[in-house]
Amino acid sequence: MSVVAGEKVTHVGRRTVLGLGAAGIAGIVLGSRVQQAASGVLTKLSTSLGPLGALVPGADQFRIYTITGSIPQISTAAYRLSVDGMVGHPLRLSLDDLRTRFPRTRLTHKFQCVTGWIVPDVHWEGVLLSDVLKEAVPRGRASALRFFSGDGVYTESLTLTQAHLPDVLVADRMIGDDVTPEHGGPVRLYVAPMYGYKSIKWLERITVTDEVVPGYWEQWGYPVNGWIGGVAQQ
Repeated sequence: MSVVAGEKVTHVGRRTVLGLGAAGIAGIVLGSRVQQAASGVLTKLSTSLGPLGALVPGADQFRIYTITGSIPQISTAAYRLSVDGMVGHPLRLSLDDLRTRFPRTRLTHKFQCVTGWIVPDVHWEGVLLSDVLKEAVPRGRASALRFFSGDGVYTESLTLTQAHLPDVLVADRMIGDDVTPEHGGPVRLYVAPMYGYKSIKWLERITVTDEVVPGYWEQWGYPVNGWIGGVAQQ
């Protein structure tokens, strides 16, 4: 089991970030569509100010990214997860609600970034996203989800079918402890079969919609369906 300890946020220059990203892409065999998209994004970033914030070498092989240049500090007592949009029962869940109102799920799975680095055998714990949606009751022509981060900028998406996979968690614990702010706590999404950019950190809102809205990195060229290895699934 991995244990994260003493991570310190350090901001580095954009050229360093781009170099690390390019090295990661070169070091792993990706699905061709994902690899091409990631390379295209890095090219765009190298010729513009770009949205990439900070890259921090974290403990136990993790690298911590933030597009805003800071780590949100969200009180566990004040935390609320909203579920709204095309639902019959909008929700506003505290951390205690997530830990007591829903069945708990634990799984061990790798975390893989599209830029190449992998942390194997990460222990995750939380609530199945499908269980949260079951209580919210998607209705009408609902077919997709939008996710919003507590950093005020980052967004992501899944189809409703993808959201019901058995390894998609609303996670409040990882690697043996509560999810830290650096890792996206108090609560983050974990989408096991997809690259890390789909596992949005500092999760604060889920909106049920009738169409997929591309997330933050997809607007820079990443695939909307970020399956690891580019394997096509529903």
